[in-house]
Amino acid sequence: MAYIGKKVEETELANRTVDTMTGDGSDTTMSLSATPISVNNVLVFFNGVMQRPTTDFTLSGSTITFAAAPFTGAVVVAITGEGGHIGRPSSPLPTEKFMNSAVTNAKLMSGIASSKLTGAMPALDGSALTGGATGYTESTSDPVITTNPSTGVGTFWVNKSSGEAFCCTDATANANVWVNIGGGSGSVHSPSFQGEITGFTAGGGNSTNITVIDKFSFLSSGNATDHGDLHTGSQGGGASSSTTHGYCMGGYKFGSPDSSNVVNKFAFVSNTTASNIGTINSRRYYLCGASSSTAGYGAGGTSPQVATIQKVLFASDAISVESRTLAPARHGASGSNSTTDAFCAAGLLGSTITAGIDTYNFSSSGNSTDHGNLRGTSQLGAGISSSTHGYYAGRAVGSPSVGAIDKFLFSSNTTAAGHGDLDMGSGGNISGSSGVAYGFAAGGAPNDKSQIDRFAYASDAGASQWGNLTVARAPHGGYQL
Repeated sequence: MAYIGKKVEETELANRTVDTMTGDGSDTTMSLSATPISVNNVLVFFNGVMQRPTTDFTLSGSTITFAAAPFTGAVVVAITGEGGHIGRPSSPLPTEKFMNSAVTNAKLMSGIASSKLTGAMPALDGSALTGGATGYTESTSDPVITTNPSTGVGTFWVNKSSGEAFCCTDATANANVWVNIGGGSGSVHSPSFQGEITGFTAGGGNSTNITVIDKFSFLSSGNATDHGDLHTGSQGGGASSSTTHGYCMGGYKFGSPDSSNVVNKFAFVSNTTASNIGTINSRRYYLCGASSSTAGYGAGGTSPQVATIQKVLFASDAISVESRTLAPARHGASGSNSTTDAFCAAGLLGSTITAGIDTYNFSSSGNSTDHGNLRGTSQLGAGISSSTHGYYAGRAVGSPSVGAIDKFLFSSNTTAAGHGDLDMGSGGNISGSSGVAYGFAAGGAPNDKSQIDRFAYASDAGASQWGNLTVARAPHGGYQL
């Protein structure tokens, strides 16, 4: 006849099991080869006579217990049905209960517990996976400090060309730190000549010797705070920075003698008086400072004017004289540097103010060579470094304007271009500190300024006031952490 209603889903039932025993008049138990889910799933017969469940026998696991022992010679038969289901079962089924290809995607529940996933996993398309590592980037190059990951700290980066892997451990905008977690070496962070957190101005003069070290934030505008003192007060010392300390070579000081040969070293993280770690080969001031990853440099200087280049190793504080020199000798030049080369801009050749830029390589032994010119002659401006350009900020004796900011490429020998003006106006003996995205110029003469200016490398809009030093002075040479 016709069937009205929902179609019954097809289900395969398991075969029944049959167990037998012969009564002996005393044995009241019988073991089954299968375990029923209920006493009602077992049919028991004595010589063909059916016994009543729960009345004539009970069930515990796979053992039947009879109310009275089967009589001697009785043939006992137990038929077990295993509790087969019609339709959807309410409890898990063993593997053998599933027909081939019976489990489709539609039958799988979401939210499978991780404890159910064991053994080797097959190859999967990872685009739909969740709950694992986030912020995974694959590229043919390494990340750089200005790679700002949207997923922040913990972001992974893999260079699929070199096989190197990196993890972002500091997600400060434009000053990220990427630690190499692969088989190679070389983490990615700003070099020592660029700071990520703090700038420093050390020493200087305002008709007297200034020893105070000022510290100011790169991250938020505001006035500087006192960070201890130099061991020997100086103005125009050669400034260089490691990742932990500032170094000041020589410098001018009021009194007799009027110049110093002391190398001051001060810690960036503690407010203590700087230590005297040794001396350079002669008393001098207005040196041009630079910083490689391993050493600080002080080139040139005056009283009298010299061409020698001094070097201090960051790891050991060993001080030496380089075999090469500035060519020609000069003083009052301002230093900037790339990761491989130092640049000395403007200053005086004898008594003549110049616009020239000289450069020397950190790893070679050759003398300095010409690298183009500023837009006008100048001396004692602030030397600042981005990753691609050197900046000279301060008084321009010639054209274009006083207080101008010039910028020049590290990679090519060309005349500098304009980059706006300082907010503080004209001046010399200005300290320059290099951030990752911004340059900072502080103090200066004439009138012993205390202002701190900041300008962006990415814009030619010039500088704006960022704060003030604790003491108005003419320092020349800044530091950065």
